[in-house]
Amino acid sequence: QVQLVESGGGLVQAGDSLRLSCAVSGRSFSSYAMGWFRQAPGKEREFVVVINWRGNTYYADSVKGRFILSRDNAKNTLYLQMNSLKPEDTAVYYCAADRSIRFPALTPDDYDYWGQGTQVTVSS
Repeated sequence: QVQLVESGGGLVQAGDSLRLSCAVSGRSFSSYAMGWFRQAPGKEREFVVVINWRGNTYYADSVKGRFILSRDNAKNTLYLQMNSLKPEDTAVYYCAADRSIRFPALTPDDYDYWGQGTQVTVSS
């Protein structure tokens, strides 16, 4: 069973930075594409960024140039560095794992495993 556990969320001011982590159990982490999604109250879950097993990344336009996704396969951990945060970045952030080879996987249905989410709140 694959488990994903997010951490690093919190309350920050606009312009600040946060780093989210996603620890993944299981031996196949390095072969998964790993993504982050977010969901604000009353809105649908939206794609943020994905990284495949090769290290290729694909970002949503709304975060391009501000967020940086990386993975450490030795630690089975995914990192999302979020810079220049805006109030509109406020949401619950979820990491997810995709066992397929498709890239980029942009919809929640493309992913096989999900974490429980971590709250990010950006005040103006």
